[in-house]
Amino acid sequence: MIKTPKPKDSKLWRDSYYHKLFGLKAANEAQRVLKFFEKERPNDKRPREAIEAIKAWAEDNRILGMKEVRKLSLDAHAAARDAKSDVAIFAARAAGQAVATWHVPTHALGAFGYAGRAIIAGEKKSAKK
Repeated sequence: MIKTPKPKDSKLWRDSYYHKLFGLKAANEAQRVLKFFEKERPNDKRPREAIEAIKAWAEDNRILGMKEVRKLSLDAHAAARDAKSDVAIFAARAAGQAVATWHVPTHALGAFGYAGRAIIAGEKKSAKK
């Protein structure tokens, strides 16, 4: 495998088309399962704020920095720890991973993984009823 060197100016790769595309796709996937978290904890906006931030950045409507991204991501993961059900936990974690895509594009994979786990947990929960 050929290793591509990272540009010295991280803005060149951070604002690339594909990086923003990964952020947008991760935000959309986390948004898809956010309803599971918000059903359990309707007053907790931390995961929603994380999703909205990365989506706005990916659409060139917001500038983000590492300090803000770290806080948004850690807040979404803290919201996951406050949740009771697996479905809500996974949904909040998807949001935390989605916003972390700003820092490292491969965090998008975590957003997809947690969103998938939320969907499976939601189906299991529905089947028990």
